[in-house]
Amino acid sequence: MGLRRLFYILWVIIKYRLDELADTESAKGLPGFILRHGPWRLRKAPSDNVGERLRLALEELGPVFIKFGQILSTRRDLLPDHLADELAKLQDQVPAFPSDAAVELIETSLGKPVEQLFASFERQPMASASIAQVHGAVLHSGEEVVVKVVRPGIQPTIEKDVRLMFTLAGLVQRYIPDGKRLRPIEVVEDYRHTIIDELDLQREGANTSQLRRNFEDSPLLYVPQVYWDYSCRTVLVMERIDGIPVTDIEQLNAQGTNMKMLAERGVEIFFTQVFRDNFFHADMHPGNIFVDVTHPHRPRYIGLDFGIV
Repeated sequence: MGLRRLFYILWVIIKYRLDELADTESAKGLPGFILRHGPWRLRKAPSDNVGERLRLALEELGPVFIKFGQILSTRRDLLPDHLADELAKLQDQVPAFPSDAAVELIETSLGKPVEQLFASFERQPMASASIAQVHGAVLHSGEEVVVKVVRPGIQPTIEKDVRLMFTLAGLVQRYIPDGKRLRPIEVVEDYRHTIIDELDLQREGANTSQLRRNFEDSPLLYVPQVYWDYSCRTVLVMERIDGIPVTDIEQLNAQGTNMKMLAERGVEIFFTQVFRDNFFHADMHPGNIFVDVTHPHRPRYIGLDFGIV
C-alpha cells in the first residue's frame, strides 16, 4: 500500500510538472539524468504558474497534504512569496465522510445513542476539514452546539503519508536549489508533531477553554464554550456561534463595520496572546477567524479551531 501511494504521489508530481522546481542542471548521477531526460518532460505544464500547480497537486493528494501546505504557507522565511501566497489559498474544503460513520463514532466514543445525547442532530455536515468534520446539534437543555468528529481511520493514513513526506523531503534537500537552507526534513518533523496533536480533540478543547479564560468578558475576542460532558479524544462539542468570515469584506462593509477598529483589535489580540499570556492561536488562517458585528462600531473577533497553539 505504501509503494502504491508513493507511485501515486510521483504521478501527481509529474502531472503538475513539479519537477520544474528542481535544479535539474546541478543534479548529478542517475537522479540528475532522470530529471533532465525523463519522458514527462515532453508533457506540457498545465499552467505557467508553478505556485498554482503546487497548490493543485496538494489538493489532489488529499487532507494530509492540504494541511501540510497550509502550515508551509506560514513559513515565509523558507518559501519565496509567490509560492507562499499560492499555498495560503489552500482551504479545508475536503469531501465529507458519510454521516453514518460520524454517528457511529460519536455513539461509540460517548457511549450513548445520538438521540439521547442531543435533542436534534444534523446528519448533513456543516463543514469538512483535513482532520475532522463538524455537525450542528441542539442539547436537551436547549443550547445550540457544533459537534466536531475526527475522521475515521485518519491516523494510519497520516502515518503513511508522513513517512512518504520524509522520503520526498530528503529528495528536496538534495536536488532542489537551496534545499539545505529550506530544511525540509525539519519542516516535516514539525508537521508530524503538529498534526498528531490535532488528532486529540481533548487537547483542542483544553486549548479552547484556556483561551476562553484568558479573554473572559473581553471586548476584543470571543472564544466558544466547550461542553466537556459531551467531549472526548475523538469528539468535541462546542457552543455554536454566528459571525461574518473575516475575509468577507463586502458583508463587513454592508454591516457598517468599523474597519479601522477591527484592524487595531486584531493586532492587539495577537500581541496580548503572545506577550501577556505566552499562549496564542497558531492556526489563524481565514477559515478560523470570524467577526461579531452585533455592535458594528465596536466589532469583536471570534476565534475557532484551537488545535494548534
